[in-house]
Amino acid sequence: MLKDIIKGIIVTTLEKNNLENNDKFNIEVSNNPKHGDYATNVAMVLAKLNKKKPLVLAEMIKEELVKEKNFSKVEIAGPGFINITINISLYQDLVYEILKMKEEYGESEHGKGKSVLLEFVSANPTGPLNIVSARAAAYGDTLYRILTKVGYETKREFYVNDAGNQVDILAESLELRLREVRGENIGDFPIEAYHGDYLIEMAKELNATEGSRLLMLPERDRIENLKEYALDVIHEMQVESLAKLDVDFDNWVSEKKLREQGVVEEVLSFLAEAECTYEKDDAIWFSSTKFGDDKDRVLMKADGAITYFVPDLAYHLTKYQRGFDYIIDVLGPDHHGYVPRLMAAIEALKYDKNKLEIIFLQQINLFDEGERVKMSKRLGKIITMDDLITEVGKDVARFFFIDRRTNAHLNFDMDLATKESEENPVYYIQYAHARINSILKKARKDHKIRIGKPSRTALAYLKEDEEITLMKKIIDFPQLLIDVADTREAHRLANYVYELAGMVHKYYGKFKVIDMDDLETSKGRLFFISAVKNVIAIALDLIGVSAPEKMKSKTPAAKKNNKTDSPEKTAVKKDSPKKVKDSLPKEKKSKAKKDEPSKKSKVKAESKAPKKNTENKPEKKKKTSKEVIVESEVIGLKVEKGLKQELEASLDSPKKEKALKKEKAPKKEKVSKKETTSPKPVKKEAKEKVSTKKATPAKTKEKKTADKAGAVTIKPKKAAKKKATTK
Repeated sequence: MLKDIIKGIIVTTLEKNNLENNDKFNIEVSNNPKHGDYATNVAMVLAKLNKKKPLVLAEMIKEELVKEKNFSKVEIAGPGFINITINISLYQDLVYEILKMKEEYGESEHGKGKSVLLEFVSANPTGPLNIVSARAAAYGDTLYRILTKVGYETKREFYVNDAGNQVDILAESLELRLREVRGENIGDFPIEAYHGDYLIEMAKELNATEGSRLLMLPERDRIENLKEYALDVIHEMQVESLAKLDVDFDNWVSEKKLREQGVVEEVLSFLAEAECTYEKDDAIWFSSTKFGDDKDRVLMKADGAITYFVPDLAYHLTKYQRGFDYIIDVLGPDHHGYVPRLMAAIEALKYDKNKLEIIFLQQINLFDEGERVKMSKRLGKIITMDDLITEVGKDVARFFFIDRRTNAHLNFDMDLATKESEENPVYYIQYAHARINSILKKARKDHKIRIGKPSRTALAYLKEDEEITLMKKIIDFPQLLIDVADTREAHRLANYVYELAGMVHKYYGKFKVIDMDDLETSKGRLFFISAVKNVIAIALDLIGVSAPEKMKSKTPAAKKNNKTDSPEKTAVKKDSPKKVKDSLPKEKKSKAKKDEPSKKSKVKAESKAPKKNTENKPEKKKKTSKEVIVESEVIGLKVEKGLKQELEASLDSPKKEKALKKEKAPKKEKVSKKETTSPKPVKKEAKEKVSTKKATPAKTKEKKTADKAGAVTIKPKKAAKKKATTK
């Protein structure tokens, strides 16, 4: 936003002086405030084009820029850099624009006319979604929202691997559980089968409706019916879990449908036409080493079965043939070896491999009470997405999952995630938003100060250094969104809104927003914090986190601060019916060093506060806090001590509350039991309907949460086709 304004002024200056411009110069924020607010290399970049020395050209440009009312100072530095200091009136003008734009602030046409296909999650349909899928869902959906905000036409896609060996094992596992619930002795459950309790529940439901009939069918029909039933139930289960995280998809693409449409055979034919296949040991191989892979890959085995790589390649060709400008795959850390062969095949088929971008999400470690929770999907020992959301809530889960770089390991600290204090970054940010709302409410109700429509005149009273710094921060927001969209680094938005919240808390601590002796300045500050509140709300919405108007708490409200514009300080309400790590083995963490003050430092894992015993069981004694060393970045941020004490005052124990009453504590306000409201969902495109048949044994349901996965038709790149042959 501000960079565009500065660039426009410079371009006008060049045109006015009949100077050549190749538009390749940059404008950057100055590293040192003493050197101005912004710096440009325009003179050095255009010197040769204009046949002038950089310093001479810089002087010519400076002579015109100093006349610009929006610049308070223009200086030349080094070999020809031009440092620019912005006039405070321009910052005030831009804050006024933020107030007028409301929720549209940050929107741009940066991606106008460009389309993006974003595939993420794409978990196997063999069980509930786990925390790895939760991270992919949170990251992918946040990136989708940001891309859409800056103008890209973006589609979200989930690829369903509903064919192949894993689905056969799923059906066989369900059959064993069905026989087991019917009283048969099945012996030891096979180690290679799926062990999750969800299969036992599915078997019980199936037994109540179709159990006897199913087991009487011929083996082939029985397995097919079990497959369809299991896939239908698990698909619905996954859609419901994603909805709890406020994640949706435009398209669900079925591998089974792609196979039925003959796409796999077409891919083999395309590779054969390109002379990139050969036969060896009765199998068909892809000569991927010609295109940079470390070894050739088997496409079809000696028994005629294709490898999983072939349908995946077929699916990617449908992406190219649908004409997207950018294709983004979000994959887990175990897919690194898969990428070279995929890129080799795309190059062999003469498609642009640079159009495909792979983003890897690194490993997640879940820690509870200072210990690592061990998980195994095949053995049924997993923390599901539903478990996590129930324990920490959707807001915390989504923020924690995008608060680290995608290429960094993520240690999810359950103790921190359930805290109602400034140590929890989500609480810290939401509290900043609620605090501003409380100040505005107090100004309106208690002091009868009505600010009405945005006033540019009132903003002229904002002159303090901290106000200028805060103005710069919110003015940078549109450019930040463009940078995040281009780099795919969603964690930068999480960092930004956390820093912005910190600046709000510091500003509130230093300045009196409502001053009845200086109403003009008070109005200016009320308009200003309204603009800041707006930016926080937009940023949180892009992350998928709610922006509460008032913090909710199970505990009684503490005595209010005596400051004129003090917000109502109460804590966030938590849902924690049970601990997600129950019945799972743990791995003790190494002993820790003390916390460092840095935001991204090693942090202390503290034991959680006692929770309500919803199952009427004896309360388990909590372990004492353990100091731990975290090998990689743990979700956790440290903030100023002053706010910590202030927040702790709002979370006092019953004893302290009793003491406060004796001191003529103000009348307590009623606290709503409702959860904080979620942000308005991003507009969703209509989903592609699924054309698969209903599973024969499936129990009839009144409503379907989502259609099953449909397929996309693939078109041959060349007219002529040859079939790959096998012996």
